[in-house]
Amino acid sequence: MATQSPKKPAKSVAAPSAQAEPPHSAASKDIWLAGLGAMAQAQAQARAQGSKAFENLVADGLAFQRKSQAAAQEKLHEAAAHFNQLTQGLGAGLVQPMGAKVDRLEHLFEDRVARALKSLGLPTAQEVADLQERVTALEAALGKKAPVKSKKSPA
Repeated sequence: MATQSPKKPAKSVAAPSAQAEPPHSAASKDIWLAGLGAMAQAQAQARAQGSKAFENLVADGLAFQRKSQAAAQEKLHEAAAHFNQLTQGLGAGLVQPMGAKVDRLEHLFEDRVARALKSLGLPTAQEVADLQERVTALEAALGKKAPVKSKKSPA
């Protein structure tokens, strides 16, 4: 049985359909076949040397599994700690008073509206106020020389 397993994969690896498979699929298949080969060797050694060799392989596999699980758990704890730090940092930034948030939003809105109006060529509120003062001063200066006409038209 151990001699038949290597023959079948050799045929499938040489087949044109195996060449069209993505590289990760071929690598996965190779890993699977290597595992089967190790199992076949372990069975052959077990027959030749008894169950001692097989038990050693099982113990090595168990030790490797525990080691890899411990490493995975450690990485998971590190990622969780990093995530908690990020969420705490974000939470601290979001706990501003609501009034401060509204003021900031209002200021941002006013700035953008002012830029839009300026790009259209419309005067600012300060420019309109300055012009009103100048018109009032001119009217006052003209009022001394000539009577001011009423804005209402005669009916």
